[in-house]
Amino acid sequence: MLTVTSPTAGSVRGAAAHLADGLRAGRVYRREDLAPLSNAVDRHLRELVAEGRLKKLAQGLYYAPRQSSFGPLPPDDDELVGSFLRDKAFLVFSPSAYNAVGLGTTQLYNSTVVYNHKRHGIFKLGNRQFDFRMKPHFPKKLTPEFLFVDLLNNLGSLAEDRDEVLHQARQKLPSFDRSRLQRAIQGYGTVATRKHMKEWAGG
Repeated sequence: MLTVTSPTAGSVRGAAAHLADGLRAGRVYRREDLAPLSNAVDRHLRELVAEGRLKKLAQGLYYAPRQSSFGPLPPDDDELVGSFLRDKAFLVFSPSAYNAVGLGTTQLYNSTVVYNHKRHGIFKLGNRQFDFRMKPHFPKKLTPEFLFVDLLNNLGSLAEDRDEVLHQARQKLPSFDRSRLQRAIQGYGTVATRKHMKEWAGG
């Protein structure tokens, strides 16, 4: 008996393959980025996820995995966050970075903070959680002066000895470039942090 392949089924497979051919490994895509490339985008996305050509990170957010000798690699943080926010203005870091400032902090934090202008809250993207915090101002990259100020800003929410960190901060103050630290205080410091700085400068 002659079996006739359904033209519809064949066209769906071909269209999904065409969509897959347009993917770049390591890129994060929003559904609306891919919709113009398909006449049945949701069906084709499900097919590509089932085949492992795409990984679903969140509602409407997908990743074309890069492969290594150890298996698929996770998306780059900047690529992931930028696609999620649809914005390039953000700063991604772990609070563990505060340990590099030299104020005696030792805690390691299994969290990723994202300062940005558009989203606030905890969002799960793929297998990770990101703590999005809306801020009016933040630098493009981490600096020792920013970390010093931001650590003091967030001291109340960190698992550190508050009094000991403040003592260390006062002792460490002269080691920073005065002008860069002053700009960081004015640009990013909270009222409480500015008060500490003023007291230390007067003392």
